[in-house]
Amino acid sequence: MKKNILIVEKRLVYILIFVVIGQTSFAQQLPIYDQYLYNKFLIDPAQAGSDGYTSFNITAREQWVGYSGAPRTYSISWQTRILKRGYKIKKTIFNQTVFTPKNDGKVGLGGYIFSDKNGLIQRTGFQATYSYHMWLQKSIQLSLGLAFTGYHFIINANELSFEDTNEPWLTNNLRRGIFVPDVDFGIYLLNPRFDFGFSAQQLFGAAVKIGDYAYRNFRMDRHFYTFGSYNFSSGNRTELEPSVLIKISEQFRPQADIGFTYIYIEKLWAGLTYRTDGGLIANIRFRYIPDHSKWAALYFGYAIDFTLNEIQTVTYGTHELTVALKFGDSTRKYRWLDRY
Repeated sequence: MKKNILIVEKRLVYILIFVVIGQTSFAQQLPIYDQYLYNKFLIDPAQAGSDGYTSFNITAREQWVGYSGAPRTYSISWQTRILKRGYKIKKTIFNQTVFTPKNDGKVGLGGYIFSDKNGLIQRTGFQATYSYHMWLQKSIQLSLGLAFTGYHFIINANELSFEDTNEPWLTNNLRRGIFVPDVDFGIYLLNPRFDFGFSAQQLFGAAVKIGDYAYRNFRMDRHFYTFGSYNFSSGNRTELEPSVLIKISEQFRPQADIGFTYIYIEKLWAGLTYRTDGGLIANIRFRYIPDHSKWAALYFGYAIDFTLNEIQTVTYGTHELTVALKFGDSTRKYRWLDRY
C-alpha cells in the first residue's frame, strides 16, 4: 500500500514539473514568434487592418528540433480593414453638397486559430479581434484593439509510461482538459517611418474557467508586450530598420529582442536579432507577385534560432516558416488614408 502511494506521488510530481515549467517560464506559457515583425497581429490585436491590407498568414514553429517534448506552435491568422467603399451625397449645415463615404474606413477585423504544445501541456484555441483606427496628425495613425480568446487547455498524461495501468491518476479529470476564455488589448501607433505598440494578453488570467472544479487554482499570468521600429532610407532601393521588443510577465521576467533588418526595394528582408535570454535569430523573407496580378502578393519567410544555452548541444536549433498572402497591393492599399 505504501509502495503504491509512493508511485502515485512520484507520477504526480513528474507531471507537475511540466505544469510548473509551463506556468513559470515566459517563453513557454505563451508562444514565441521569431518573425513577429512581419505579422505583429499575433502579439497585438490593434494591428488588425492597420495597414489597409487583407492578409492571410500561416506560421509553423518547431522549437529545439531533436529534443523530446520541445514546444511546437502552428497558427493561421486573418485580418482586414473595412475600407471606404461607395459615396453618398450629403448636405452640410451651410447647404453645401459634399460626397461622403458610406463608412469611414476606420474599423479593422481579424482572427486566428492556433495549436501550441509544450511537453505534456497543450493549448488549442482561437482569437476574434475588433480594432478601431483614427488619426492623431496627418501622418500618424492611432489604433486600438480588443480581442476575445478561447482555448482548450489539456495535460496529455497518456503520453507518460505508467507501470500500473490502474493508477488513479489515469482517470483524473485533469487530463480531460478545460475551455478557458480570456481577453487581450492592444495599442498601436503607425507612421511611414516608425511604429510603436503595446499589448496586454490574458487580462483575465484565466479567472473565468468552464470545466471541472478541480481547476479552481488554475491561473495564467498576464503578459505585456512593448515594441517599436524605425525605418532609415539608405538609398534609392534599400532601407535599414532597427527594432526592439520587450516582453514582461506578472512574474517580472523581462525578455527583449533587439533586431536589425535590411530591406531591398520592399521585395527582400534579411534580419538578425539578439534575444536577451540567450538566443540569436537569423531570418529572411521575400515577396513574390504572380504574373498579371495587380491585387495580390505572396510572402515567404524563414527564421532559424540558435540558443546560446547548453540545450543547443542536444538540438538542431529552432525553425520557423511563414507564408502570407496579401490582397490590396495597389491603390486599394491607400484608401484607408483620410485623404482618399
